[in-house]
Amino acid sequence: MNATKATAKSPTGKVNWVLFNPKTYATILYFLLSLPLGIIYFTVAITGIALSIGLTPIFIGIPLFFGVARMLNGIVNFEQSMIRQILGLPTAPVSYTDNQQSEAVQNWFMQMVRGFESGLFIRNLLLVLLRFVTGIIFFVIMVTAISLGLGFIALPVVHIILMNEIQIDILENSLFSYFHIDWSYNQQYVLYVSFGFVLVWIALRVVNGLMQIQRRIMYVDEPYQITQLTVPLQDQIQSPVQSQYNEIPVDQPLEGLMQPAYREL
Repeated sequence: MNATKATAKSPTGKVNWVLFNPKTYATILYFLLSLPLGIIYFTVAITGIALSIGLTPIFIGIPLFFGVARMLNGIVNFEQSMIRQILGLPTAPVSYTDNQQSEAVQNWFMQMVRGFESGLFIRNLLLVLLRFVTGIIFFVIMVTAISLGLGFIALPVVHIILMNEIQIDILENSLFSYFHIDWSYNQQYVLYVSFGFVLVWIALRVVNGLMQIQRRIMYVDEPYQITQLTVPLQDQIQSPVQSQYNEIPVDQPLEGLMQPAYREL
């Protein structure tokens, strides 16, 4: 019983020690790929739906529509599994059916028709469209935050190269000169690099926060929440059955419980 309750808990998937955690850099790679993947998902979904509607009069659009619906379901499942792999979450529980032989007899079109759900299709379509929007927004936020921190870290190197090559002092009109703070270049380098590392750490925290938002948007925790609801329900079904067998103590004699079957006249 304790084992089932432990597996029913929804895993957190939170990332600690962001600077030295491989999940952080896997998340960065995910958001770098999110922009082109979001564009591909959006283009394929809109093109497939438009073609299925346009080709409906010649009866090609009907199987094309069901094919697009299954393709959208595959895209959502692929995104969910990729987020689970990045966050180190366990795979979603899969429900197996025993009608594999009957499905093998049916053709592919009947399989798509019977597996179609209007609510699931609308949800998957909205998730693909939202994936396109969040892919652009999250990509811009991540690149801006990380580039700002890396820019401060690389500022001393850029300043030295520009001073030696083309004699341009980019720190001549900095805040130090504006407030008349007489700091040497080495002291300014230390401050800029330290501030850059702080910005990079904040940027990595922001990236991991964006991944948690993407996790909720793509319904990654939905299978775990279903498991949480089904396990207590099974416990409620099993507990009354067990209580019926535990009502009579074992050590109690049965003579007091036996009653005569006849009635006195």
